[in-house]
Amino acid sequence: MSQAHSITPAGSVAALWRYPVKSMMGEELNGTQVTARGIAGDRAYALIDRATGKVASAKNPQRWPGLFRFRAAYAQPLGNASPAAPVWITLPDGATVASGQEGVDQILSGALGRAVVLQSQVPDNPSLEEYWPAVEQLARQDQVTDEAMPPATFFDCATVHLLTTGTLDRLRGLYPAGRFEPRRFRPNIVIAAAAEGFVENSWVGRTVAIGPEVRLLVTGATGRCVMTTLAQGDLPRDLGILRTAAQHNQAHVGIYASVVRGGAIRSGDEIHLE
Repeated sequence: MSQAHSITPAGSVAALWRYPVKSMMGEELNGTQVTARGIAGDRAYALIDRATGKVASAKNPQRWPGLFRFRAAYAQPLGNASPAAPVWITLPDGATVASGQEGVDQILSGALGRAVVLQSQVPDNPSLEEYWPAVEQLARQDQVTDEAMPPATFFDCATVHLLTTGTLDRLRGLYPAGRFEPRRFRPNIVIAAAAEGFVENSWVGRTVAIGPEVRLLVTGATGRCVMTTLAQGDLPRDLGILRTAAQHNQAHVGIYASVVRGGAIRSGDEIHLE
């Protein structure tokens, strides 16, 4: 018979992030609610390409080279509001536009150079394009593929993404010239780990307890893509980021999880494995 896992200290919450509009920069939080669909308000909106009907994604930087120059944030604290509450989007030139503003689609289309629609309603069969760079360990090389997304969401694979400082520190040691900062990997929860190395690899199948309320089931490792190599803010474009993860950890950086029990989480909350 298999024995149940013992409760194991895993660290604490170092940072919390949500991304109101898919593939745009997001906002850091001191605390938030976790709902059945993940961090409240996360990936509530996306841009839809009028020409193809696909979700605009930085996974194909050839078609969407400027998405990481846009930033989205909620106009007011969400609380228990709808996940499609109004958002403000800051454009690359510093101007702002509101999600409900007249002409918002035309403004965003002009800034992107491609006709788009900003929406919270998910298409019936959401999909996106993904570019696979020439990194030897990846399954594909220098090609673009169509990728299906989970029904009724703007997520790529799962509702919550976690990343430990142990993994980031390990990658920094393997490639000192690379800037392995959390924002490259767009996690929801950054964990100050109690152990070193790729610690979250062993968490798959276990329950992560965050504070007194939230429980997440780890469903798998997070396979990384070209997005991690793109320039954003003061971070330079660097293919070595993805190449290092591919060479040393099967291109995995972080883990995905589903929500077993929601509730409030805050920076500094203790984290245990159950």
